[in-house]
Amino acid sequence: MYLDACAMLEEDGREQMAFDNYRAAVNLYVKLNRFKDAAAVLVRWGQSADKCHATQSQCKAYLSAVIVHLYDEDLKQAQQCYNDCSQVNAFSRSDQSETAEKLLSAYCEGNPDEIRHVVSSSHIITHLDHTIVRLAKQLPKGDVKAASVVEPGDDELNEEDLT
Repeated sequence: MYLDACAMLEEDGREQMAFDNYRAAVNLYVKLNRFKDAAAVLVRWGQSADKCHATQSQCKAYLSAVIVHLYDEDLKQAQQCYNDCSQVNAFSRSDQSETAEKLLSAYCEGNPDEIRHVVSSSHIITHLDHTIVRLAKQLPKGDVKAASVVEPGDDELNEEDLT
């Protein structure tokens, strides 16, 4: 229902008026432990914010999506989300992008202390929506060292692949 309202507002060219509906949808998905859906809504929110030139909202939404993936213990998807969002110039040059990069680096190193340090020392994270801040404060979840290990086959050279 929230997403339908967002779509209607976007069709009318009133993207900024949809922000509260996006926030409500994200909060609902987080409460239902549907983190992939929450992250998808956050990315959509970022795209909507781009259309109305709300750069701060856009960058916050993209950082929030990365945090939600990390909370869901999906480092690979968090990295993919970050890489996709970094294609947007406004995000790639932002403080939010820098914070996401620090978090992902700490995860890749398998360093739970550094993850906690990035979250606690970041003034950027404290300015996100309260639902996302609560998730961020619980990072890292699970075994960070296992998540940081490169999966077999990811780095292997495939001689048959000519791309």
